[in-house]
Amino acid sequence: MNRLTLMLLIILLFLGLTRQVSAEKVAGNSAIVTYNVSMQERENTLFVKKLAIKKVINRYSAPLSDSADSFMKTCSSYKLDCYLLPSISGLESTFGKFIYPDSFNPFGWGRGYIMFKSWDDGIEKVGKGLHYNYISKGANSIEQIASLYSESPTWAPRIRRFMAEFQAEEDKLRLYLSENTVKL
Repeated sequence: MNRLTLMLLIILLFLGLTRQVSAEKVAGNSAIVTYNVSMQERENTLFVKKLAIKKVINRYSAPLSDSADSFMKTCSSYKLDCYLLPSISGLESTFGKFIYPDSFNPFGWGRGYIMFKSWDDGIEKVGKGLHYNYISKGANSIEQIASLYSESPTWAPRIRRFMAEFQAEEDKLRLYLSENTVKL
């Protein structure tokens, strides 16, 4: 069992996602432990999205790897697609690796020269800015946001590529979590 699988199992156990545990010994086989998890708990969208964000950013060994909570809080507060801000940070700075020194600005916001107090501050302020200055003014698609956010004609497809990477990771996690029987 690899470390990620073990970590996910431990997280699920400690977060109280299990309601009923039963074990049955079958002659010649190891015990089968069944975790009965309600559909609502199993498909806790925000939890799975948070894990997907953390997992993808960790692949890049990037400074934003501990910011999944902040991304989730901001997407919930401003009704953003939860993968939009992480995708912008992926494109603009490889998740915070390449930024103006001490700016905490992984989004290229203000051409990257706007300074924030912390990663959380930058995530929240850019999320708020996207909501009020783009989305609430009618920029409802990645392409519409792109025409205002960036001069590059390839910005939108590259953001979509990052968003697809997060979605693919979410799909893998959902498949893994949908299994409700763990063979010990």
